[in-house]
Amino acid sequence: MKRTGILNSIHQLRTLAINGINFQYVPPVFITLILLTGHFTFGILEDYKAILLSIGTSILTELILTRIMFGKWKNLSSAYISGISVGILVRSTFLWPFVVTAVISIMSKFVLRFRDRHIWNPSNFGISWMLTFVPFGVSGLSIQWGNNIWPMLVIWILGMVIVYRAKRLHITITYVLSFLLFSLIRSLITGHSFLAEVSPLTGPMYQLFVFFMITDPATTVKNRNGQILVAFLVALVEFVLRLYQVIYAPFYALFLVGPVAMVVYLQLNKLKPAR
Repeated sequence: MKRTGILNSIHQLRTLAINGINFQYVPPVFITLILLTGHFTFGILEDYKAILLSIGTSILTELILTRIMFGKWKNLSSAYISGISVGILVRSTFLWPFVVTAVISIMSKFVLRFRDRHIWNPSNFGISWMLTFVPFGVSGLSIQWGNNIWPMLVIWILGMVIVYRAKRLHITITYVLSFLLFSLIRSLITGHSFLAEVSPLTGPMYQLFVFFMITDPATTVKNRNGQILVAFLVALVEFVLRLYQVIYAPFYALFLVGPVAMVVYLQLNKLKPAR
């Protein structure tokens, strides 16, 4: 009996480690893999100081604000993801935009709230804000994998496994299929080739977007059908923005659609505040 009890305890701890404790560290490891693959393949990092600065600023801001507002310490994997996303997606010849973008991203979680929940994906908010109001100081990452398909395949396979494990695979698939459909329509409207319209999907920027931004559990509606609808609407708004030659269309599309969807969902369902 004693032996059986010990074995059951070990099994429960193993299950908890696989299903709960360890998985929260998988997304940070995966986004680091995207960073390393993109850098050693195409040199997406222009300055190591910028990526370290954005990560450090995000973590420090998260620590300070969590302690001040909630009186406790918080797991920092989310702050790390926000920081590394800023470091990858923001392009600038200065260092201060990385600090400002990281601070704005994390602060949005604590300031822009509805029913005690933040409604913007942090890095999406910070990057969109900087691209809109500080265009002289920042730009977005635009590198694609080109003909080197193997890094892209590895990232996409691992990404699919991770979002499946997080029960968010249907969001990614809906967005990608919608993007392909709207790319075809856009090619018919503009006269550009279909491959030219689809090509942005192969870059590191879109991989961060489809695996981290639109699937963010904290800022997506909770029911499956709603998540599918929102992913389609994000692709639709991006389609319209691209027709008007808006360069950073995916960021702006999620910036516009995501919070509205969250507010409508929370208001209709009268969810209890999530602490």
